Amino acid sequence: MSGIIGFTGQIDHRETILRKMADRIVHRGPDEYGFHIWGESDSDSIALGVRIHNVSSSLSADNGPVYSNDGSLVIVLDGRIYNLNELKDELASRNHSFITGSDAEIILHGYEEYGKAIAGRLRGMFAFVIWDKRNNTLFGARDHFGMKHLYYTVTDRGNLLFGSEIKSFLEHPEFKKQVNENALRPYLTLQYSATEETFFKGTYKLPPAHTFTFHNGKLYKERYWDIDFSTKTTLSYDECVERLEELVRESVKSHGQSGSTVASFLSGGVDSSYITAILKPQDTFSVGFDEERFDETNEAKALSEHLGISHHIRHLTAEQCFSAFPKIQYHMDEPQSNPSSVPLYFLAQLASEQVSVVLSGEGADEIFGGYAWYDESPLMRKYKRLPGSLRRVAASVAEALPYFKGRELIIRSSGVPENYFVGQAYIFSDKEVLRILKPKYQKGLSVKELTAPIYARAQGLCELEKKQYLDIHLWVPGDILLKADKMCMAHSLEVRAPYLDRLIFEAGATLPPAYKLDGTYTKAILRTAANKTLPDAWATRPKKGFPVPIRKWLAEDKFYSIVKTAFESDVADEYFDRAALIKLLDDHKSGRANNARKIWTLYTFLVWHMQFFS
Repeated sequence: MSGIIGFTGQIDHRETILRKMADRIVHRGPDEYGFHIWGESDSDSIALGVRIHNVSSSLSADNGPVYSNDGSLVIVLDGRIYNLNELKDELASRNHSFITGSDAEIILHGYEEYGKAIAGRLRGMFAFVIWDKRNNTLFGARDHFGMKHLYYTVTDRGNLLFGSEIKSFLEHPEFKKQVNENALRPYLTLQYSATEETFFKGTYKLPPAHTFTFHNGKLYKERYWDIDFSTKTTLSYDECVERLEELVRESVKSHGQSGSTVASFLSGGVDSSYITAILKPQDTFSVGFDEERFDETNEAKALSEHLGISHHIRHLTAEQCFSAFPKIQYHMDEPQSNPSSVPLYFLAQLASEQVSVVLSGEGADEIFGGYAWYDESPLMRKYKRLPGSLRRVAASVAEALPYFKGRELIIRSSGVPENYFVGQAYIFSDKEVLRILKPKYQKGLSVKELTAPIYARAQGLCELEKKQYLDIHLWVPGDILLKADKMCMAHSLEVRAPYLDRLIFEAGATLPPAYKLDGTYTKAILRTAANKTLPDAWATRPKKGFPVPIRKWLAEDKFYSIVKTAFESDVADEYFDRAALIKLLDDHKSGRANNARKIWTLYTFLVWHMQFFS
């Protein structure tokens, strides 16, 4: 695993600047540093760097910079390719010869053979950039789901900066550090940065499943893949279960190949338990809190004992979490207020003390229908017997009214997710956002404006698949995979997600909704497949997530005072109505309201701001 950085243009002290950029992300590759510097003028100058963490076998260790046989191409890569041998055989049949057979070298030969189309032929997690000396062009790509990150900005001089983490740009003399005034509005609803432009003004993230080309000072982006729910399988439920079991086992096997020991994260849920039962690693890891309802470590320990695996547990205190929170937000690059990021940071720290690679269960909920937002309660099913036109009218009336009992049921039963579903996180409503933000920061997109173009591409899909499509394009890269990559790489730990495999998602998209939500269980088909390997208790256990007791913490004097100090700061006054912030905090402490997630989202931004702008 590694981190990549680079920039175009002829500036003084290129090697020194590149090294400082690389040192900013040394946690992504503590073992080695490699670089390539070329060119004597702005038009042909390139500086590429890579920080390398040697966790894989010799077949894929030499990941960059790697050169083509004639020296005309050079690549830097962050990631792993899981169909490496298949591609190597295919390219060898077309007269390509290899020196190391590394992931980066195979991609480079694939680019020689297929051009931009190589991105769509890969299975894996990756962000790579290729410099083509023949025409002074940069070409790069990000994996299908966004497991690896690629940020970029174009400077006033027309030079391109790119990297695995934004913080590396801070070392470049042409980088202008400014807060993006339009980023706060959608963030306060979704709890993560949801637009292509990041919280750093003028700095962007390449979207998942996209390539870019940079030539003569201009950048062009292109989508190379998208999830397709339009075609449905003709196989029976049992046949689909058998096929799914084959796919998951193959994916776990390919993700589990490494020159070093591979372990797994393990909660009490079906997703990570199924992966662990297939992989059967030497070690599993979990973290929890002292409060019983915020702790799944007993279930994880019990499964490990059942499988004969050594299980490692760490229990966390509020003091530990608050103390580490500034560092967590520094590693995030952008504010991200999902409370589960905090225990994940400590979970990665725990695992990194023993191993360099772990498997994790991200992605199963999104493709197999694992969230409560996807399912319907018995009352909703009963209500949906009413004509759709009547339900839609009732929903539009309910939306215009203040809260009343049953309001959410009426809105969510409209059958039109475009009007109410914005993803798995919903912190502040847009009306609340506008009341709490200073006018200068109210200009960003509303969440509905953000989701509308995604829903437009999902027209014709059923209600469940529209929700899945939206989550795959917003929630997965913006929340789930951001925290997975950043929290693990903070401790030089490589995390791999077998469910986030192109073949598994493409197969999952062909499943009828009834195979996923059967009226009793979410992720029904995955649970059935897992039950062939797992005991009933783990295959059928309801989803619990990664709960964190922030509601309790924020009502305690010590942590209330910490947050109140941040809310009373001059920085808070720049962006927010401070009185509104304090009221949220006081109402929560007194028990008048549960404002924990709202407070945490505001506090997260202020802590992030302190890390990068104070």
